[in-house]
Amino acid sequence: MGLLDTILGRSKPVRPDLDQLFAVPSAALTLQAATGLTPTGLGSVCFAGVEGSAFARVRQDVRELLDADTGRGGVPVEFSRDAYGYTWLLARQPPEDTAALVNDLHAVNTLLQDGGFGPQLLCSLVAFRDGEGRSLALVYLYKRGTFYPFAPVPGGAEKRDNRLELEVRAVLGDDLRVEQDLSRWFPVWGAPGL
Repeated sequence: MGLLDTILGRSKPVRPDLDQLFAVPSAALTLQAATGLTPTGLGSVCFAGVEGSAFARVRQDVRELLDADTGRGGVPVEFSRDAYGYTWLLARQPPEDTAALVNDLHAVNTLLQDGGFGPQLLCSLVAFRDGEGRSLALVYLYKRGTFYPFAPVPGGAEKRDNRLELEVRAVLGDDLRVEQDLSRWFPVWGAPGL
């Protein structure tokens, strides 16, 4: 960053650090102890829709990698498109194996990034639920290299449980790089797996 950038208040964007995802399994233990929220075994990756043969090949590589265990009882990945035109990939693992789920999400992000589609990556999320019916996603913002909690209110209305989100931020502050700018905590209504 040069002197002119400093004077004009410009800053370099944060470089994505996909290895931050590997902090989620230990954060899940902290979250469970503090709030009773446990992993559901579901996680998603969201990216902007891309067309073309290069992207079709990367998508096929992702499917082959994550569906490799379907012959041994694994569940195939699911691709879907939301109302805004974004593509979601839903991965499943046993709820007690958050590490395997994180490995899957990391692999998808890495394949897309290495295939030249890093700018299309938006976020990844890992879902949690408790005995009271509350749900929560730990959302990783690819372009910021940070996490934030997203807690929809049970019942289908597009309302957020802000108290739970702030509680989770306080609980996980030492485990994850939490996004400090609350305006970047955007809702992911209807995200697969949540």
